[in-house]
Amino acid sequence: MNSKILGALAAFGLAAPAWAADDVTLQLKWVTQAQFAGYYVALENGYYEEADLNVTILPGGPDIAPTQVIAGGGADVTVEWMPAALAAREKGLPLVNIAQPFKSSGMMLTCWKDAGISSPEDLKNRTLGVWFFGNEFPFMSWMSQLGISTDGKGENGVEVLKQGFNVDPLLQRQADCISTMTYNEYWQVIDAGVNPDDLVTFKYEDQGVATLEDGLYVLEERLDDPEFVDKMQRFVSASMQGWKWAEDNPEDAAMIVLDYDETGAQTEKHQKRMMEEVAKLTSGSNGALDPADFERTVATLLAGGSDPVITADPGQAAWTHAVSDALK
Repeated sequence: MNSKILGALAAFGLAAPAWAADDVTLQLKWVTQAQFAGYYVALENGYYEEADLNVTILPGGPDIAPTQVIAGGGADVTVEWMPAALAAREKGLPLVNIAQPFKSSGMMLTCWKDAGISSPEDLKNRTLGVWFFGNEFPFMSWMSQLGISTDGKGENGVEVLKQGFNVDPLLQRQADCISTMTYNEYWQVIDAGVNPDDLVTFKYEDQGVATLEDGLYVLEERLDDPEFVDKMQRFVSASMQGWKWAEDNPEDAAMIVLDYDETGAQTEKHQKRMMEEVAKLTSGSNGALDPADFERTVATLLAGGSDPVITADPGQAAWTHAVSDALK
């Protein structure tokens, strides 16, 4: 129910009629895991229900493109990384960032120390595993800033190995370094029996080329509907309530995620550890996008070498505070 209607009823001492809750479908970027704990906590703890919302959470996966789902009307709002969202926008899908629960990036390059790598300059003449489909652009920008070619090994170049959704290239020594997230793949390497002292990690955040991850995006035209904006305000507010509860109760939040994992693929140990790491990334965010973080992301993407993910600054049209302003 529209919150303005509820407020008017309350002002006259009237109870709200038993109207149906507003439906919201959320498309996740990846499979059910603690990366998305805030949404599952909000669902489990009744925060969405308290906001008069009936929320359906759709897990993602290797064969699911969130941008395609929302473009086809399969979701009202989607979790996406900003590089992919801005690339889609430039290609004609008008996605708009309405909230940014993740304040920091969890992306890293994880390397074998015995390969002689101790600083970014040591990456030259190496084979580096990199995720593609829009996730490669922070890496390309980083290499461009370092003056390192990505066309092949050499005294001033690297060989880029298109990395899949596992850490095998590092474990099998096919690559000197691979892409990892602080909350996921890095720990897969450790769980495979590798001693952390045998690794060197470079956080993209520390290198100044981090791009925003796990924002909430909707189609631009839907923001012309005041009822949709109101619904998204309630959704984001309840979701951030879930995120802050998850930050304060990481173990309990991980257990909630496990309850919603219909595949049974996740383990308690991994999810608890993931939640502790994810909490570091959501810490400091009240849900509102920081324009400076947006501008840094755009600058990184525009500097991505000869094939940048976007060719022009999308400007303020790509994000709005119309939804998150209700959180203040």
